[in-house]
Amino acid sequence: MDLPHTGSLNQAVELLRVDTELFTLYLQGRPYHPTVETLQLHRSSEQEWVNAQLGLFCSEKAGEAQIKVFSPNVGRMVEWQPGESTFPCFYETQSYELVIQKKAPGSLSFYHENVLLRQAIKPLGESILAGVLNFGNEVGLTEWEIRSEGQTLLRVEMEIFPSKMDYKQDYQNILNEVNEQIYNLAFDFLRKTYQMTGLRETQHQSLTEFFTILQHVFRQLLDAVERIKNNPNHALLQDRRLVDANRVKKAGRENIRELTKHPERIREDLTYGFLSIGDRKYTATHLMETRRRLSYDTNENRFIRWMLERIHTKLKELKGRWKGKSRTQDPFLMKRIDTMIAQLERLMKVDFLREVGALKQMSVTLVLQMAPGYREVYRCYLMLLKGLSIQSDLFRLSMKDVAQLYEYWCFLKLNQLLGQKYRLVKQDIIKVNRNGIFVTLDRSRSAQMVYENPTNGEQFILYYNAIPSSEQTPTLSQRPDNVLTLKKKDAGEVKEYKYVFDAKYRLNPAYEGTPYHKVYGQPGPEEDDINTMHRYRDAIVYQEKGSGEYERSMFGAYVLFPYPDEERFKSHRFYKSIELLNIGALPFLPNSTSLVEQFLDEIIQDSPEKAFERSTRPRGTKEYYTNKLTGKNVLVGSVRGPEQVEIALKHSFYHVPIENLSDEKLLTQIEYVAMCQSRRKFYDPAKTGIHWVGKVVDWKVLRRKEIREIPSKPDKEDKPYVRFTVEKWMRRETPIALGGQGIYTVLFTSKYILDRALEIAELRLETEEDLREWREKRRKGRVKVKLDHDQFVDLGKVVEVKYSQSD
Repeated sequence: MDLPHTGSLNQAVELLRVDTELFTLYLQGRPYHPTVETLQLHRSSEQEWVNAQLGLFCSEKAGEAQIKVFSPNVGRMVEWQPGESTFPCFYETQSYELVIQKKAPGSLSFYHENVLLRQAIKPLGESILAGVLNFGNEVGLTEWEIRSEGQTLLRVEMEIFPSKMDYKQDYQNILNEVNEQIYNLAFDFLRKTYQMTGLRETQHQSLTEFFTILQHVFRQLLDAVERIKNNPNHALLQDRRLVDANRVKKAGRENIRELTKHPERIREDLTYGFLSIGDRKYTATHLMETRRRLSYDTNENRFIRWMLERIHTKLKELKGRWKGKSRTQDPFLMKRIDTMIAQLERLMKVDFLREVGALKQMSVTLVLQMAPGYREVYRCYLMLLKGLSIQSDLFRLSMKDVAQLYEYWCFLKLNQLLGQKYRLVKQDIIKVNRNGIFVTLDRSRSAQMVYENPTNGEQFILYYNAIPSSEQTPTLSQRPDNVLTLKKKDAGEVKEYKYVFDAKYRLNPAYEGTPYHKVYGQPGPEEDDINTMHRYRDAIVYQEKGSGEYERSMFGAYVLFPYPDEERFKSHRFYKSIELLNIGALPFLPNSTSLVEQFLDEIIQDSPEKAFERSTRPRGTKEYYTNKLTGKNVLVGSVRGPEQVEIALKHSFYHVPIENLSDEKLLTQIEYVAMCQSRRKFYDPAKTGIHWVGKVVDWKVLRRKEIREIPSKPDKEDKPYVRFTVEKWMRRETPIALGGQGIYTVLFTSKYILDRALEIAELRLETEEDLREWREKRRKGRVKVKLDHDQFVDLGKVVEVKYSQSD
């Protein structure tokens, strides 16, 4: 189909005209949406427009109606017949003028379930009813009516298309995924926690709620029963009956016991008798015969029939109530209920359900939980008859607020992506109380999902519409949509790193010639939303208990927005800014989730150091932490044997020849000393390695003979030694292993590496490149540092940092 001319995008034309005996209805507005045209939405693979639904019902009182709709193919109004599809020309956030001109005396009124739309259409004089309809972010099928004295004269069902996402590929998928994920969460929750001891329904579930959920699950229910029909659950029963002995084909041994109890069933038969009593022979006149047969009268099949009967009863009750209200009868709705009743009656007549009896008591068997077909029926039961209350319009019949729906979907989709790789530990979206099961996903509520990384046991939490109370800003409160809190283990401590993923159903289409197009060259998030991310990161702060200081707790903030072209967006400035500032945007739609999934994997696998490095730091931080991480403030020295270790621990000191120090200036920066216990002096493998670390409070240069705690050899009495006074020796929880190597004299390293090392060779890491590679590989498993000296660590240099083959 040829695209419309640019000038026609902003021109209002007549889109719908309905001419009846009582009135004429005109609806006009722009037939195109500029954003839709820029992004080429609502097109088929052949770039043809998708079909839009239009339904009109005119009562007998209004008479026969002549209907015309706008056609882009001819650029004017054309005749339209019920059942035909139309061109998509009604969009969210776009205004349409409605004018109704009366032809006969009488009052006319406009009705829509949205009170704001009802109030928008007002009478102008005695013969005109007019106003402007703007559906806001409501997307999908909507109904409105023209009424006279409470009776419906005309009912119009029209389809509102989204302007920022494709209706068929994105909006429908979002709606389905939200419903499906809520549905699965509810079922998993009930399957794990709900124990039934009998049949008890909630007394607080309305028929409207019941019918709303039923429509969502009805097709699944029908398909499940059809699947069961092909292979129903059955039992192998044994029927025992008393028959004439001549008709028994196979008599079991149980007949001997029966004949003993009933001697009247035997008679004397000298010729064919098979029972000998004394010198006489007897035969049986009647025997018990056992026959096996298949029976479908199982508890599971009784449950299915009971459930179908209850749904059938409730639908009839619902039909009776609505039928009694003549003013609000809806023929489409009544037809839908009749169709559902007929389908249920057909199912109840299938062969395997005909012979089943009444359900008196029910237990949750493995068949109901696991068997194909049965488990789907059981899910429907849990949702229908145990009072599942959807608190957030997720199953609403008419239109959907697509902005709110997108917000819900972003949270649920993030959880789905996390749940594919990590274990769900806890959730509070689905809750239970005495009235039933409740879905708490709502803008007025908060929710959280707790996951665990099976690789390293670290937990992380995804919050919806909430942040911890300890992180409320002292100025204005902040409430981002989604906050991911990662708890990373670092040297025995758990540190938290938080990231904002804010759903924004906003998109700048970058019309050619606009400032946005000149700066960025392609569609993307609104600049205001990026500014909001800066605000979230800077405004949300954390205060340690008992401390008056505040610290920024958000390490990054990102906009999730509806845009399908992930590859193109990689060149956008707001995507590149994530790597530079840890603030930016990520496109997120059902078929465009790879960038978000990849980014989630990155930040979850990040080491604590890399997570910190992602955030923007104050000027001078790099130099400060370079000195902090790479400064050699620890001396690791060898010991002569267990006796030296015992004396050093007792008198809180350590001594080393000054000649072993390559530079005496290093003494001024030594803050800690550690003792390395070699294999040659400590024969027990459990006692080798680095077990003891002490904080230095003072040091002196003395002659060896002045260190009297340990006697010296005559040839070393006058040699200069350094005596370090230790405040307190601390035993490491996990000793640093030797890994087949040792220390020849002394080794200098940083306290940062000493606290995290598992093998002594890791203490030789010095360059920033080696440190970064070591940190990232350590997150994924054990690391082996290869040196160019096989025996002594202090004599070698790092050659390679690689994964260790041994655990």
